[in-house]
Amino acid sequence: MRGRKPKPRALAKRGAKADAPASLNTLPRCPDHLSAEARREWRRLATPLHKAGVLTVADRAALAAYCQCWSRWAEAERRLAETPILLKTPSGYVQQSPWLTVANKQLELMARYMAELGLTPSARARVPAMQPEPEHDQIDKVEIVLVSPNPDGTTTETRLERGPWNTDGRRQIEERREPVHQQIRMLDGI
Repeated sequence: MRGRKPKPRALAKRGAKADAPASLNTLPRCPDHLSAEARREWRRLATPLHKAGVLTVADRAALAAYCQCWSRWAEAERRLAETPILLKTPSGYVQQSPWLTVANKQLELMARYMAELGLTPSARARVPAMQPEPEHDQIDKVEIVLVSPNPDGTTTETRLERGPWNTDGRRQIEERREPVHQQIRMLDGI
């Protein structure tokens, strides 16, 4: 199959986590066969990915494979730091360290799993479920208006202007000597 991989339907729209069957929405358990280092990586990633709506029970094997690749890559990098990159064989030929081969292969596999699980910035940008949902409706603009009574019983409205010296209108309010009532208007869509 050529072209881009299709997005799973559950990831294609925001709120997909709630649309999945309840049995898939649970946080998967860490597999027993993972090494200690892979288990640490599982604990680091599983909960945030699940909360973001990306990780379900069906994705357990993909995350387990990524974590195991991580563990093998970390081990190969530690061993590579202890040994030279190039080794001389008994026959006199120079070859690269086997640990370099292991590290490179595991890094290649990790990159594939990272793209599938949304663990890179570009992968997260393509998965709407990874975008943070707003806690509440956002206010586009807040206008602060001073409403002051006039001697004839009417009121005067004065808009407060924001400036570099005045971030919240407080200074303009304090400069006025007559009784003032603050009124905040929320204007949607401005």
